[in-house]
Amino acid sequence: MEHREGYIEVPGGRVWYNLLGEENRNETPLIVLHGGPGNTHDPLKSVLHVLADERPVIFYDQLGSGNSDRPTDDSLWHTERFVEELMDIRKALGLDELHILGHSWGTMLAAAYLVDRKPAGVKSVIFSSPCLSAQRWKEDADRFLAQLPEEVQQTIARHEEQGTTDSPEYQEAMKEYYRRHVCRIDPLPTVMAESRPKGNKEIYMKMWGPSEFCPTGNLKTFDYTPKLHEITIPSLFVCGRYDEAAPESTQYYHSLVPGSEFRVLENSSHVGYLEEPEAYIYTVRDFLRRVEAK
Repeated sequence: MEHREGYIEVPGGRVWYNLLGEENRNETPLIVLHGGPGNTHDPLKSVLHVLADERPVIFYDQLGSGNSDRPTDDSLWHTERFVEELMDIRKALGLDELHILGHSWGTMLAAAYLVDRKPAGVKSVIFSSPCLSAQRWKEDADRFLAQLPEEVQQTIARHEEQGTTDSPEYQEAMKEYYRRHVCRIDPLPTVMAESRPKGNKEIYMKMWGPSEFCPTGNLKTFDYTPKLHEITIPSLFVCGRYDEAAPESTQYYHSLVPGSEFRVLENSSHVGYLEEPEAYIYTVRDFLRRVEAK
């Protein structure tokens, strides 16, 4: 399989990218926006690389994480800069037309890009395990937390109240939530374990917070639900049955985007691409093929 990689100058430094597949194919390229913020491309690439048999697929590590530069200026960590980063990558790679797949935080980035910049040439968007309202995400998380063992709930609440979320006790309690709603594979897939040290906790804390269910950063007021109707390109919403991106909320977002589609992976939580890779790839591939057939 053909591939090339390199660095692209963006606001604040250089981001690393990897383009898989033949660039002279007729099929429109797909760019993948990883989750986080502050995570890496690796888990998604471990599954989605197979899509490069039909079209170019571009993975990249957002600034501050993975193989990209790691500047220490924390004023860089806000949504608008990441939107500008995406625009610079698209320009540098000559992506006049493309499909976008965003996962988790990547769906926030995709929505901000599509709604605020209204870019030309985007053929479709896939919102994978989306968070498009931080308040709704928190409400779903509170509901899931209430289903955990009482002692786990108390530990989480105590440390959040006391501001001691970096304590080993909080970190251990957090794992029970993650086992149910983030990744249900035990032990964790190797690619998840290996990618974690390449992430950037400072970005995650600055933008989101101490855990998946405790948004305290600058994304805590993120809410694009009033603007989702402005997205008029073909759109697919996909999540897991046990996803922290709850099926009810994902379906609600879908209802706000005209003509969009909605799929649930019945045996997955937040990383359905790892938990049910064949079903996930089939869903994405089928959607892209149908978009292009039109």
